[in-house]
Amino acid sequence: MLDFIQEHWFYAALIINYLLSISAVITILFRNSNPTKTLTYIIVLVFFPFLGLLVYYLFGQEYRKNKIFNRKSVLNEKIIKSLNDELELDETELQELEDDFLLDKIRLVKLLQKNDKSPLTKCNYVEILKNGEVKFKRLFEDLRAAEKHIHIEYYIIKDDDIGSELLNILCDKAKEGLEVRLSVDDVGTSISGGMKRKLKDSGVQFNSFMPVLFPKFTGKMNYRDHRKIVVIDGTVGYVGGINVSDNYVNKPNKKDYWRDTHIRLEGEAVITLQVQFLMNWNFVSDSKTKISKTYFPNKPCKGNVAVQIAASGPDTDWANIMDIMFSAITTADDYIYITTPYFIPNDEMIMALQIASKSGLDVRVLIPDISDSWMAKYATNSYLQRLFNANIKVYRYTKGFIHAKTMVVDDVFSTIGTSNLDYRSFNINFEINAVIYNTKVSKDLKAMYLEDLENATLMDPDTWQNRSQVDKMKEAYAKLWAPLL
Repeated sequence: MLDFIQEHWFYAALIINYLLSISAVITILFRNSNPTKTLTYIIVLVFFPFLGLLVYYLFGQEYRKNKIFNRKSVLNEKIIKSLNDELELDETELQELEDDFLLDKIRLVKLLQKNDKSPLTKCNYVEILKNGEVKFKRLFEDLRAAEKHIHIEYYIIKDDDIGSELLNILCDKAKEGLEVRLSVDDVGTSISGGMKRKLKDSGVQFNSFMPVLFPKFTGKMNYRDHRKIVVIDGTVGYVGGINVSDNYVNKPNKKDYWRDTHIRLEGEAVITLQVQFLMNWNFVSDSKTKISKTYFPNKPCKGNVAVQIAASGPDTDWANIMDIMFSAITTADDYIYITTPYFIPNDEMIMALQIASKSGLDVRVLIPDISDSWMAKYATNSYLQRLFNANIKVYRYTKGFIHAKTMVVDDVFSTIGTSNLDYRSFNINFEINAVIYNTKVSKDLKAMYLEDLENATLMDPDTWQNRSQVDKMKEAYAKLWAPLL
């Protein structure tokens, strides 16, 4: 028997591969998950021996059901339960908001409040920050003015020029005696050993989210923390698409232009951002943080913008960000303007956009002309014909790479955050968006969108149909992997 295996080792390995693949297929079928995703994994396992198993065991494990991300103990803290009870609006208050300005958008508020226990906060000041150079100038001012604590959670931090400036500020503030907590994704982030030692020696509490052995080779490893959260003294918050790296800053001599959007928050919505950070921190630090009122100071509000914080990931029971976007699309009355660097939607989102457009709404999607991912580019392209069939306008941004993740609807609803319009953001990664119900903010974001269209090209459906067969083959191949991207 041993001699046979040695002589026919490849066939023996192939048999073992397919035995394991059959086991994996049975597991996938009993999981009863998305049929498209299920079929993708089965095709990969059957037609790509060895590689298929590797892909499945790296990306196909369902940790959501295994509850390793159960971080809800923070929500049960007495202080946080009390704050949520104070913020949550009753039916009478919701009815008043509906009559006042929300109209049918009140359904979105109720959806998120029920799904994610995310209260609608009415007392907020919102500042839209266009591009990294504006964001970091504002952020560094706030960090240097911090008095009690700094909480930071990012997908990407690099200790290049802009990253080193941020990390050095954190070291300085920790030396001053502030509580400084820094959580980074282990795959996305690249910080040198020397800088890590400096952070530790300075008193910065530093943790990596789900460490992996070879981060450079696991860029798409499942369940990454894609969020970008900053909370300063419990009164100022930041959220959006801009990571911490020189790539996100347009310096005078920089060759490639990077277009992105972030927001700065003051007010009650910062409470929810703080709670989301603390839930993550308890997970990455493997210890229970003592929740005190200093993290939730009662500071007078200077704005009246209504905001909800939508968080989604393997630790949530529902795909909250996808649900709120879908509902915003299906309740739209006038227009829907979307910006996303990666457009790899599920069938539900495609159908919602098609129905909105065929109902006479102005539906526009802005995507990059040049992508930072070959596979994502062709996967995106594979969905465009379905948009053209419904007369949806698709624009390609040509000034540089557009990385903003925004949606604005009817001059009332807008969302800015970390979630792309793709499978990974909706179902796999940890994401967070600010959902804003305010006419001024929505009109400002709409004006910014129309300004971006001045640096974009409207795609012609007829020209698109005449693209090469080679490109169509690339799209078909990329779409096969779409649920895994």
